Amino acid sequence: MTETHIPDFKTDPFFGLEDKWLETAPGEITHYHELGEGTPILFLHGSGTGVTAAANWWLNLPQIAEFGRCIAIDSIGYGQTVVAEGTEYGIRQWVDHAIRVLDALGIEKTWIVGNSLGGWLAFQFAIDHPERLAGIISMGTGGAKLTGALKGHSNPTLTREGIRDTLELFVVDKTLITEELVDLRYNSALNDTASDRLKEVVAARDRDRNELPLDFDKLAELDIPVLLIHGTQDKVIPVSRTWDLLNVVPHADVHIFSQCGHWSQVERADEFNRVIKQWLSERL
Repeated sequence: MTETHIPDFKTDPFFGLEDKWLETAPGEITHYHELGEGTPILFLHGSGTGVTAAANWWLNLPQIAEFGRCIAIDSIGYGQTVVAEGTEYGIRQWVDHAIRVLDALGIEKTWIVGNSLGGWLAFQFAIDHPERLAGIISMGTGGAKLTGALKGHSNPTLTREGIRDTLELFVVDKTLITEELVDLRYNSALNDTASDRLKEVVAARDRDRNELPLDFDKLAELDIPVLLIHGTQDKVIPVSRTWDLLNVVPHADVHIFSQCGHWSQVERADEFNRVIKQWLSERL
């Protein structure tokens, strides 16, 4: 049996997060960040080229860690997580990976904060493993049908300019997309390409839009607190997605940010953190 080694990697100091590694299956080592103590809160990032847990959550983890044990993972096929040979990707596979992380950490029940794809995973997690979930916070929940913007998001141009265009699609305030942020995302995207996994991961995600859309009949039976967050100018996932979920999920609250795109946790970070902390403080 070939021994699986922890990569020689350190998250860029820009993000201010410590690297952690966890064997979650034979041949699988999950890369993650952890802050805080107490109630577990699992953070699931979105999709897209060069995405990582750090690049999704660096502005949020230190604040939300005041309320619990925040664990932000690189899902299989993303970031620095090492996958076993023959690993398959898809919505249920990403949910199963999250379960393996919880099992390896000895966590029986968690809250989930999910962005885009991560929000889609959170609701599928709720359907498949309701006994393991305390509640959901989901921003710009993924799984919507392909739109023009989503098709562009699925096939980004792997240049610095292409990465800049992708990131600018996420926000209203384009000044947030600095040269440093573009370079960090571009270098991460090169890692995705080098591992020959990018096409596989994107294909699996887009396949499951049709083959495994969220079952709204089952979502109507959820008995957990849910907070839906969306930006009114989200060009990746239309805000109508949140309205559809709000009309189905029994215990869902909603917060809509004006002048905000798909990256509400970055574009409106301070207010985003306050909204989540207030909401959690009344439920933990």
